[in-house]
Amino acid sequence: MTALQAVHTLGRSVAVTAGDVELFAYVYRPDTPVLESPKPYLHPVRTLGGDVVSLYRPHDHVWHKGIAWSLPHVGEHNFWGGPTYERGRGYVQLDNNGSAVHREMTALGADGGRAGLAHRLDWISQAGRPVIEERRSLMATVLDETTWALVFGTAMTNVSGGPLDFGSPTTKGRENAGYGGLFWRGPRSFTGGIIQSPSGAGGDELRGTRAEWFGFRGRHDETGGWSTIVMVDDAANPQHPPRWFARSEMFACLCPAPFFGEELRVEHGRTLGFRYAVVIADGDRGDEGSALLAERGRAVLADVPADVLADVPADVRADVPADVPAALAPPGGAVA
Repeated sequence: MTALQAVHTLGRSVAVTAGDVELFAYVYRPDTPVLESPKPYLHPVRTLGGDVVSLYRPHDHVWHKGIAWSLPHVGEHNFWGGPTYERGRGYVQLDNNGSAVHREMTALGADGGRAGLAHRLDWISQAGRPVIEERRSLMATVLDETTWALVFGTAMTNVSGGPLDFGSPTTKGRENAGYGGLFWRGPRSFTGGIIQSPSGAGGDELRGTRAEWFGFRGRHDETGGWSTIVMVDDAANPQHPPRWFARSEMFACLCPAPFFGEELRVEHGRTLGFRYAVVIADGDRGDEGSALLAERGRAVLADVPADVLADVPADVRADVPADVPAALAPPGGAVA
């Protein structure tokens, strides 16, 4: 098994390497303009074979940055970047672009085939007011010679002083535009690639589908080789299984979107948690191979402790809304 190393550039980023390949750089203190809603991001992200499978600040959406936890509608605040969608007005540039600001690193290390970090962040409004306190963790693990996985976990506590409604452009009136959450933007060469769902492969018509996992199969310039990305939603996440915001025709992206079509209210002092596995593989894995990657992602989620919520008492965790079907609600009706 390939050993992983974590290299910390103090005050800026953490890079995780496998041999001579940098699998990703996690930039936790970016120099992003305010209008792009500054937040940590992963870029570049690479396969074990060294192919880059992420895109940073594309000209069409400069607030897209590799893989990032991005939320367009948090109460009145925009932690996505760019203009905000308003019912009846469309996209409007407002003075509401908040920032997710690194506060402190709480864990960092590597042990054989795993490497990871944890840190605390303060989500601040554009006016400088506290909105959310977050605990976040990332862990990378090598699965085999051509496959590795990232586990992303977050626990967000509302410190705004009032309730926060988490939503999307769709909850504000734009049809089938429910983006928001863990968002991956793929390389330019992946445009026109294959969106993979559990029920089969397709394109943009799959956007809005509810599923436990989604994938993307894309081809690289220069080499002509392929890579496969699969994102897996943890069964304990609110709104599981989520609807997916996925695109191929205009650009390549995937996003398990827990607030796609309905808002989720989080009261002051309550905590909302999510976990995901992102499986990154060399080659075009096809329908069956993508499903196998999803199974491996689920296994990694089961194997990695859900530590971001470990110190959050159960009585302050945000409740799953009453209108979520019981079969989709986490055990006990609370976020794990």
